Amino acid sequence: MYPGAHAVTRADQPAVIMAPSGRAMTYRELEANSNRLAHFLRARGLQRLDHFAIFMENHLRFVECCAAGERAGLYYTTANSFLTEDELAYILENSESRLIITSQAKREVAIAAMARCPLVTLCLVIDGPGDGDAVRNLDEAVAACPATPIADEALGVAMLYSSGTTGRPKGILRPLPDQPPSVGLPMYGVLGKIWHLREGMTYLSPAPLYHAAPHVGVNLTIRLGGTAIIMERFDPALYLDLVSTHRVSHTQLVPTMFSRMLKLPDDVRQAADLSSLEVAIHAAAPCPVQVKEAMIAWWGPIILEYYGSTEAMGFTACDSAEWLAHKGTVGRPLFGEIHILDPEMKEVPAGEIGEVWFKLASEFTYFNDPDRTSEALSADGTMGTVGDVGHVDADGFLYLTDRATFMIISGGVNIYPQECEDLLISHPLVADAAVFGIPNEDLGEEVKAAIQLVEGIEPGPEVAAELIAFCGQHLSRQKVPRSIDFEAQLPRLPTGKLYKRVLRDKYWAGRGSRIV
Repeated sequence: MYPGAHAVTRADQPAVIMAPSGRAMTYRELEANSNRLAHFLRARGLQRLDHFAIFMENHLRFVECCAAGERAGLYYTTANSFLTEDELAYILENSESRLIITSQAKREVAIAAMARCPLVTLCLVIDGPGDGDAVRNLDEAVAACPATPIADEALGVAMLYSSGTTGRPKGILRPLPDQPPSVGLPMYGVLGKIWHLREGMTYLSPAPLYHAAPHVGVNLTIRLGGTAIIMERFDPALYLDLVSTHRVSHTQLVPTMFSRMLKLPDDVRQAADLSSLEVAIHAAAPCPVQVKEAMIAWWGPIILEYYGSTEAMGFTACDSAEWLAHKGTVGRPLFGEIHILDPEMKEVPAGEIGEVWFKLASEFTYFNDPDRTSEALSADGTMGTVGDVGHVDADGFLYLTDRATFMIISGGVNIYPQECEDLLISHPLVADAAVFGIPNEDLGEEVKAAIQLVEGIEPGPEVAAELIAFCGQHLSRQKVPRSIDFEAQLPRLPTGKLYKRVLRDKYWAGRGSRIV
């Protein structure tokens, strides 16, 4: 998110516009604000390759916080803004963050989490008051800092977190070359070409900025001198209005957003002026065939789909024409060679289902977690997987059909059931618990829990409500079950392994894919 020369050539052009509020930040302001913050970070002792965290909702000041890290050679972690105190404290500690930047809306959670992390000595609040030495208003803290670049500028990058199949989330660390911030990572150029990005574009971002895809999209927009329209929250009718009002040329969405726009009244959809759109990118979850067909019919052949992971092991993509010829595909590999392997790590024939592995296109490690890094890689370290299952057709197009890990994707957000299962089992009324995804036409999947109660407790709506409320006290809202079923006995194998498929499959009967 480095403004660079655009701060001179496009000084008064908005770099960021928030919607619907209309609040904007020009390139001149972004340059000055990010420089002051970079100076402040240096004054606090943060040197190249050190870490800090950003914890806030979609906010006008979000981008400048990232930009300061990118010009100071730092790793910065944009934490999920819905995290609870426990979840945020883990990420702060695991990432070895030295300070946290938050908003007034997220202040309470940020300060509570910081108190549990001795390495985090300061919380900067971008739009709220300070409180002693440990909590300071950002503008007051940086007021005496120069608006010019620091003397030792160096490229910094985000270290984002991606949950594992069980347990705690993992920080994804990439090697950081010692180079000027004006020289981006090679991946930036590759994605810019794949996504058909161009200088001066107008990019509409309707998703949370802490996610990898929106973060990269806005980053590349700033580096190309474009304007990023950032929605404070997604609303389908507002989204269409923003495309027209701002003459949006590029955008990136998730399939749930497609579905919600398609459900708008016909007159609203027909009145939408989408003539400025050049490219609409989507990913995060496979798109239902009927939804994708309807979107192409409505928007035309401008929709580009891709599949990858935050680890960037590999990347597939397809345009609208390719998808129409191979309906249901997530594309062909553009970097990272695909291998579909059986449990013995042997290649399966085209059309046969197996686990999706990529010959690594880029290096990564899970920060401070060599064991889970090894688990994601082949024995020789040349291939990696995130546990997805699928097949490749005779033309080399990849299709996803299941998830070996039972990861849930709800509205484009990855949810891993083990954390919720462990929490439920800790409740005094619960003898055993299973959490899995079931179909939801709007979100793709929703979280369902199956519960075996302790002897003497009768199941009923009151007990279900109590357990859902219990989860809500400890987990971010995306992870909380929407509904609970009660079972007399959960199906566990003699080894103790939960045979979750027996529970899950009845909800997916008659569907050709485990992914909506």
